Amino acid sequence: MATSKRATNGADTSTHPMTDKLQSTLHESVDTLAEKAGNAEASMRETSSATADNLAARKRLAKQKWQQSKVRNYAVENPLAAAGIAFAAGMLVTTLLKKSK
Repeated sequence: MATSKRATNGADTSTHPMTDKLQSTLHESVDTLAEKAGNAEASMRETSSATADNLAARKRLAKQKWQQSKVRNYAVENPLAAAGIAFAAGMLVTTLLKKSK
């Protein structure tokens, strides 16, 4: 730590002027960095909050559309046929993927 002495007129006189200047500069740099980090954190929090709200709205819309979809209604009314169609589609995709290798 730097040793400082106070003169009788109220001004600081230091026995280590270079150390004091470096210390002052470093404090200013750390303060500036802390302020910028705080601003970045606030911005990220706002963005993530807005994104979460947007995703929640999209999820509600997708759920609403799914509840009204003809595919869902068909699957609810004909579960065995829907399972058969899903199985056949899976087999078709698997066969196509095996042939492309």
